[in-house]
Amino acid sequence: MGLLDSILGAAGGGGGAAGAIGDLLGSQEGGLGGLVGAFEKSGLGGVAASWVGKGENLPISADQIETVLSSGMIADFAAKLGVDPKQAAGTLAQILPQVIDQLTPDGQVPAGGGLGGLGGLGGLGDLLGKLRG
Repeated sequence: MGLLDSILGAAGGGGGAAGAIGDLLGSQEGGLGGLVGAFEKSGLGGVAASWVGKGENLPISADQIETVLSSGMIADFAAKLGVDPKQAAGTLAQILPQVIDQLTPDGQVPAGGGLGGLGGLGGLGDLLGKLRG
């Protein structure tokens, strides 16, 4: 079983991955809107805009994730999942576009920038389960 399968499997078994993603989004100043803003400041606004918009999601690399998110945020995410930060950045590169896409079904960041589009962490766990397919 691969790392992504392990992480996504944790979402169904106790919400570990959902909690880690929720904590990551919650730790970003300004919530989801602040996270999208961080991508813009890093020169990756077009990539993040594709996740928010209704079209196709552009890919992102682990290295690009590391330029946007602080090393502390990635380390915290990694620690919650029991993986090293490089693996965590790679996993975030795979799942963050889809999570943000699902959090913004109307093509814009919701008011307040929270997890409302997924009904909280339970909805986030459902989304991660679907990503595992």
